[in-house]
Amino acid sequence: MNVDDAGTQGPDQDFDLIIRAQRAVLPEGVSAAEIGVRAGKIVEVATGGAVLSGAASADAKVVDVDESQVLLPGLVDSHVHVNDPGRSEWEGFASATRAAAAGGVTTIVDMPLNSLPPTVNVESLDIKREVAASKAFIDVGFWGGAIPGNTGDLKPLFDAGVYGFKCFLEDSGVDEFPPLEPDELRADLAELAKYDGLLIVHAEDHSVMAEAPKNSGRKFSDFLASRPREAENVAIARVIEAARETGARAHILHLSSADALPQIAAAKAECVKLTVETCPHYLVFTAEEIPDGATTHKCCPPIREESNREALWQGLVDGTIDCIVSDHSPSTAELKLLDTGDFGAAWGGISSLQLGLSLVWTEAAKRGIDLAEVVAWMSSAPASVAGVENKGAIALGNDADFAVFAPDEEWTVAAAELYHRNQISAYDARTVRGAVKQTILRGAPVNFDEPQGHLLRAR
Repeated sequence: MNVDDAGTQGPDQDFDLIIRAQRAVLPEGVSAAEIGVRAGKIVEVATGGAVLSGAASADAKVVDVDESQVLLPGLVDSHVHVNDPGRSEWEGFASATRAAAAGGVTTIVDMPLNSLPPTVNVESLDIKREVAASKAFIDVGFWGGAIPGNTGDLKPLFDAGVYGFKCFLEDSGVDEFPPLEPDELRADLAELAKYDGLLIVHAEDHSVMAEAPKNSGRKFSDFLASRPREAENVAIARVIEAARETGARAHILHLSSADALPQIAAAKAECVKLTVETCPHYLVFTAEEIPDGATTHKCCPPIREESNREALWQGLVDGTIDCIVSDHSPSTAELKLLDTGDFGAAWGGISSLQLGLSLVWTEAAKRGIDLAEVVAWMSSAPASVAGVENKGAIALGNDADFAVFAPDEEWTVAAAELYHRNQISAYDARTVRGAVKQTILRGAPVNFDEPQGHLLRAR
């Protein structure tokens, strides 16, 4: 079957790119495939040994994927802190999107905080778009922010094309992005329900956190105790209750506590409009293996015990958790306090934008999970949750975004060689399985010297 630019079927057409792969991850499963691309869109897919009905134009490019490699849809990472403008020494659109492309990611959705100004009104969104426009090497969309007092800004931001709105229920770490109180959470969900907006929530409860031991010093166990599972569990219950009452869509960010899985599953079973993500660091590391003073591993909520990690994997397999995204939250080395190793004072965030696919595939393969399922968690699912159209699958009419992946190639992460602006990484010197060999955006190989990405708008 094929499709022309208007979306109608037609047997005769020219392609400006043809990709052939013995193994391609398609919506219906892994298959041999020939894919015809025109003007950056997928216009024909022939599978199971069939050939394309159209023909290559005179200047068409042909990509033959090596038999040891797999053709994947470009990944979608809907949780990235680019921090540009305002804190671009932490990260920036050029460095972040290069890193993403090197990891097979062709679309990111940028978080509204840690940049200055935060994306809490249309004016700040316009500033961020202007900064990103000339720097993006892949496609970039934007989240808006929900903070106390800006309920009136949500609809204008929604109309301006943000994918949804992020809020915190506990201190965000930056003064300009304060958390919502419970009544404000419910009010904003009620507002978003009017136009089917999405609220994405950093779910840690302030009252539980206030009663937890205070966090300071080098011991990871002390840091873990300062952000207990109960803080997540209580906050998630509050989000579920508010989503149920208002009928609004809510999304739980970076799930760390596996204790919350039963209440999430129950909410989904009763058709509460709830989705959930987790992140590579919760699926790779365990609290037991993190050395004291290793502030490279500090994130909020924290990495928990081995049993918790395995329960998160089960939550993915059974569908309670919808997707895997990076929560790429970089900072300078100085803010990580690598010299003192003080978990109480160090910035919390783990950079993994370039590494996510290899990290997750390494762990998934150990558990007998196939690559197609990993790709669904990291491509089609986050695209669906965020509402990013024409992304996340090798399918007719979608953007011609691909990653060529060598699933059996082992390599060792070297933080100094990553495209992240600050080459510090919790994964430095870790051996992983699977390497991205090429990334294609809208039918063209990503050129790491020349930005070619687009700015996306929801709807």
